[in-house]
Amino acid sequence: MKLRDTITTLIQGDAIDDADTLKKFSRDTSIFLRTPSLIVHPKNADDVAALVKFTTEAKRRGEVISLTARAASTDMSGGPLTDSIVVSFTKYLNRMIKIGDDYAIAEPGMYYRDFEKQTLAKNGMILPPYPASRETCALGGMIANNAGGELTLQYGKMDRYVRGLDVVLSDGSQVTFEPITIQELTAKKSEQTLEGEIYRTMDELLVKNKEIIADAKPNVSKNSAGYALWDVVDEQRGTFDLTKLIVGSQGTLALITQARLSLAKLKKHHAMFVVFLSDLTLLPEVVRRVRALQPESFESYDDHTFKLATRYGYEFLKHIGLMQSLALAFAFLPEVWMTLTRRVPKLVLLAEFAEDTDDEVIQKAHTARAALHDLPLKTQIARGAQEKKYWKIRRESFALLRKHIHGLHAAPFIDDIVVHPDDYPRFLPELGALLAKYDIMYTIAGHIGDANFHIIPLVDLLRPEHRKTIMELTPRVYELVAKYRGSITGEHGDGIIRTPFLGMMYSPKMLELFAETKHVFDPLNIFNPGKKVGGTIADIEKFMIRPSKQ
Repeated sequence: MKLRDTITTLIQGDAIDDADTLKKFSRDTSIFLRTPSLIVHPKNADDVAALVKFTTEAKRRGEVISLTARAASTDMSGGPLTDSIVVSFTKYLNRMIKIGDDYAIAEPGMYYRDFEKQTLAKNGMILPPYPASRETCALGGMIANNAGGELTLQYGKMDRYVRGLDVVLSDGSQVTFEPITIQELTAKKSEQTLEGEIYRTMDELLVKNKEIIADAKPNVSKNSAGYALWDVVDEQRGTFDLTKLIVGSQGTLALITQARLSLAKLKKHHAMFVVFLSDLTLLPEVVRRVRALQPESFESYDDHTFKLATRYGYEFLKHIGLMQSLALAFAFLPEVWMTLTRRVPKLVLLAEFAEDTDDEVIQKAHTARAALHDLPLKTQIARGAQEKKYWKIRRESFALLRKHIHGLHAAPFIDDIVVHPDDYPRFLPELGALLAKYDIMYTIAGHIGDANFHIIPLVDLLRPEHRKTIMELTPRVYELVAKYRGSITGEHGDGIIRTPFLGMMYSPKMLELFAETKHVFDPLNIFNPGKKVGGTIADIEKFMIRPSKQ
């Protein structure tokens, strides 16, 4: 009997293996292509449990089989790609279960745009750590990658908002992970179940290696590399919380079936303070002074992105009203003039302030401007169409690269590095010098307040020299990041592209602890193998897209 037919008898949902569907699920937004053998759409948590039990039994018989969770496929690391079974959550497990006063309970396949629409309508609150792909991503992916975005500077990443997770463990059992007290931990450890074994082993691992784990924590505010072992025990609150491991694990430890998430109410009035920076040596001081005023977000984009926006600005005007289009068109005139007169800044910094009244937010923006009055740079306070213009450039640059640079592929392989803001004066010149050694176009945008940079090179994957560049440049950039005790991924996850390079961030002992963590949760390695633990450089070379010439 075919695998599809066997699984169909076990679940209420769907199992699909036609060529068109398999092709669709062979891609995310990374540089990889990996064709699965089967797509399963579970209808409920019981379906997920049945699928896991079947896979475990098959693996024990010696079959080569695994399960890879998938939400909306906006991942840029190859995280949801597999040549075995994809467990897709967006078709059925996509409901809002409950909205409380300051929380919501939802399933992992729910699109963030629908989640936010419902929470705003119910209590005027949102889930702040949405990524740039907020219109297309789903909650499961946000949790799996420990997502962050433009609001992370003030509101934090996804791990701060996860109160509890219903998951299916590798033996098919269904459990709930949430913060528990030390007394509750003792009770959990006494249970003779896989859940009890996980609590016993992880507690022992964390106690035995406490100093090693604490020392390994990256010296940055954002990190999605490895497993967050340093966050499980909260000594101040007296809690033990295994959701801290599930968040950011890319489906390698358990399959999420439901999430209880905290919400936050944002302030209604906004004003943007824009800094045009031509002298990068001023960057640390600018960031320090502006951050002291607590902007809601602090973003940036580079001169390459600036020129791209000038060239393709008309694309930003699509899908909006005529009057808005005209306003935005006029708003782009200063960028066109700067480009024509060759006065393009090295970086454009966007500090967005939010307050309860319009007067308060305007005053905050003017205070920020006054704080930089003694520095030789140009600034602006942006409202209305001007403000929308800057957000369009910041949010849409990656999409423009993918659509309009013909013959070249926007390749996210060094796309999510993080260093400490104090290291800007040394790090940025070294990064620039490194990138200059390669004959590639690229843009840099990111969360400047968190020192989180998204570098998107443009490559032709048909050209051997460009494929060679990917393999050479990746470890060199990560080596530079490791030099400053940063992170090779602040919010995008390890996946295929970064798992082989975790040894540049972490010691051999920490890699062993990651492997032990993976093994206690998933002893048969049925959940998304090769991600977080066990990935190789050969995987990058094997699964990298090889486009056909038109």
